[in-house]
Amino acid sequence: MAIGEAGLGSARRGSRPKRLEATMRDRLGRECVYVPSCRFGLYVALRHWCPPGGRVLMSPVNDDVIFFVLLAAGLRPVQAPLNPLDASIDVDAVPDEVWGSLSGVLTTNLYGNPDDTPRLRKKCDALGIPLFEDGAHAIGSEVGGRPVGAWGDASVFSLSKHVGVKAGGFLACADPGLREALEKTCEDLLLPGRFTAELAYTVRPYAEATVRGLRLRRAAWATMRLLGLMEREEIRMPLRPAELARAVDAAPDLTAHDSWVRVDMHDYRLRSGPLRAGRIGRRLDHLDEVLAACRAGTELLLSTPWARPGTARADRVQPLFRVPLFVADRDAARAALARRGIVVGYLYDPPLDDYAGAAFTDPSPDPAGARWFARHALPVDPLRARQVVEVLQESGVRPAEAPGGLEPTRG
Repeated sequence: MAIGEAGLGSARRGSRPKRLEATMRDRLGRECVYVPSCRFGLYVALRHWCPPGGRVLMSPVNDDVIFFVLLAAGLRPVQAPLNPLDASIDVDAVPDEVWGSLSGVLTTNLYGNPDDTPRLRKKCDALGIPLFEDGAHAIGSEVGGRPVGAWGDASVFSLSKHVGVKAGGFLACADPGLREALEKTCEDLLLPGRFTAELAYTVRPYAEATVRGLRLRRAAWATMRLLGLMEREEIRMPLRPAELARAVDAAPDLTAHDSWVRVDMHDYRLRSGPLRAGRIGRRLDHLDEVLAACRAGTELLLSTPWARPGTARADRVQPLFRVPLFVADRDAARAALARRGIVVGYLYDPPLDDYAGAAFTDPSPDPAGARWFARHALPVDPLRARQVVEVLQESGVRPAEAPGGLEPTRG
């Protein structure tokens, strides 16, 4: 009997995922279901709460994978106007007619900076629609005295970010009575685990450490491009509109959208095996240490001339996954960092409405904030804060000028 089908399936019902769920439940104060990825958990939540054809408000500065998850769930993404300094949904700038047309709202909490979730919660309650929280970047962030993820009808988290295990996540729900139904939906949609995938996951950290130790990172990327294994040559993946239109016609259907949803994580809907679950558990046990280091790095970065105006004066610094610094020439800043071996990822440019067009999404009624953020934000790892500051200073990187009407960037 193949381990990839029997052993891995039984692990989903075993003690290790249950321990992971209990750990997250203690942190969040809500029932949590372990899922193989944040994107998979979001799909399950959207299918449970939103009718096909429903319209969901979201941020246009977001991973395109999340956009395709909404399409796969048979929903129409509606792009929101944003605060240009943290890419959170600008609640007051959403027109009344848009609010009245929605079936749900999805927060982003980009890089760990929380959306104005308390106000969004009140708005959704008044409209009788669900609020979904994407906490992929915000597992340690708080808003309104609660953890991110404790406000929505459902919330999803990624263990690929702060925990750094490149697999796994959680789907949390406000109503504990829904746990069984959500677990069943997950079971129905999960694909059997594969021994080869489990083995590849197990050896990957050692292979990556070898590449870093031998300074072969550039050669490895070049080889992946040569073999056709690079799925993103640009920041956004290829849209392939004709194929996407056919997939949208088949929605709700995760399989029809698989070639878009799986990008950067082909194991996103595979059952987790014991080796994977064990590694995730060991890393999750050290989450508070990582969050403390992220908070310290965030505080340093927020004291620099490239920081968002006003953040250094905040009462409590969030343990950001990435700190968005604002630079006049982002490409030049990225190149300067790359020369020192610091890769800047998690860029979301152009905004989703500019990327996908009106055929697949309702454009933002005011796209200026999203465009400014997408063009000037330089998301850097707070764990490398001192190196980043040193490079930016040496390279003479200039801060971006804040958009009109906002406080100018310090420095």
